[in-house]
Amino acid sequence: MGEHIKRIKRELKFKGKILDFYQDTMEVNQDHTVVWDFISHKGAAAVVPVTDDGKILMVRQYRNALERYTLEIPAGALDAVDEPGKTCASRELEEETGFRSEHLEWLITLRTTVAFCNEKIEVYVATNLIPSKQNLDEDEFIDLKAYTIEELKEKIFSGEIEDAKTISALLAYDAKFGKRA
Repeated sequence: MGEHIKRIKRELKFKGKILDFYQDTMEVNQDHTVVWDFISHKGAAAVVPVTDDGKILMVRQYRNALERYTLEIPAGALDAVDEPGKTCASRELEEETGFRSEHLEWLITLRTTVAFCNEKIEVYVATNLIPSKQNLDEDEFIDLKAYTIEELKEKIFSGEIEDAKTISALLAYDAKFGKRA
């Protein structure tokens, strides 16, 4: 288990809007090389928006990769690699739900696919929601609905909710705040 691993070369294969695809040539134990895929992602943030009556606002939107609609917590990519996650979460909350909050509390940090991608998602809980104005991106079409945590857990365990950030965030929220919610 004492392998020595060193990157010899990183070659950009594709540059995208939110991610870049590389092939890394790696030296293992100074005696052979391997090629690993690497996806660089600038990062994201997500938010669990909790209404005054304890329900959670969820967004339903079409996801091209799955060719169907999904039910998720609001989330989005950082504007820049160094943008604070809390700033991004606050922006996404207002853009996607039409609410803002001055009470965002860090919940968890996720690494979505550690085998080949560096994506990091910081998740916050927003309370004391203040009505504002929804401001969707031109490629976003979102339906908004509030659910109890029990309804959402049923959707997770029935397989209706499959999104990893949403599952992780909701179960972490329930574990941390469930007794108080």
